[in-house]
Amino acid sequence: VQLQACGGGLVQAGGSLRLSCEASRRSLRSYSVGWFRQVSGKEREFVAAISWSGGSTYYADSVKGRFAISRDNALNTVYLQMNSLIPEDTAVYYCAAAPSGLTMAIIQGNLEVWGQGTLVTVSS
Repeated sequence: VQLQACGGGLVQAGGSLRLSCEASRRSLRSYSVGWFRQVSGKEREFVAAISWSGGSTYYADSVKGRFAISRDNALNTVYLQMNSLIPEDTAVYYCAAAPSGLTMAIIQGNLEVWGQGTLVTVSS
């Protein structure tokens, strides 16, 4: 499977964006998917993850209550709805997938497939 993250852009603090992680070459149905972000010069940070069925989700404390991860397996796409954005959310956002259930390994960034990132910039 190949992944492509899109939907990033420039938004003012308090605004919203929806990122999409689009899969190609094979179905995403059997994959758990995670979103991560990275600021230049800093370590990659876990944001959110969703199980292959969509029945389980997990969020970093920094985004809990503001971000929501969801998936549409018919469209082979996973979404990250980001609300109440703050400047600290500015980063390149990546999606990644693993052919497994939602495990701690996924949250720690151990996923087999990574997409190219999309830049989110939140202005104050």
